[in-house]
Amino acid sequence: MKQEHNKLVRDKIPNIIVDNGETPIYHQLKDDNEYLECLFDKDLEEGSELRSVPNLEELVDKLEVLYAIGEVLGYSKEQIEDARKKKATERGSFKLRIFLEKTF
Repeated sequence: MKQEHNKLVRDKIPNIIVDNGETPIYHQLKDDNEYLECLFDKDLEEGSELRSVPNLEELVDKLEVLYAIGEVLGYSKEQIEDARKKKATERGSFKLRIFLEKTF
């Protein structure tokens, strides 16, 4: 059955589609700007899925997209984690669940 997807997918998805007896039509994104735009779209998709089904698998999907965005921007996973820790030390994290209503 023909199905339109028009979205960025994980690297092994075309092989999985073939293994399921279907034929994938796809191309590899060469342009970094186009790739980054597709990653931003994927980030929104994964965020929506995580919100709908908050589980480890969806969390991992979201994280994988964020790592890919970081890579395009020139950052390694280690750099991202180091920056995350630094910011958490300087500004805190979200553990206290503080909801800021307003300031005067």
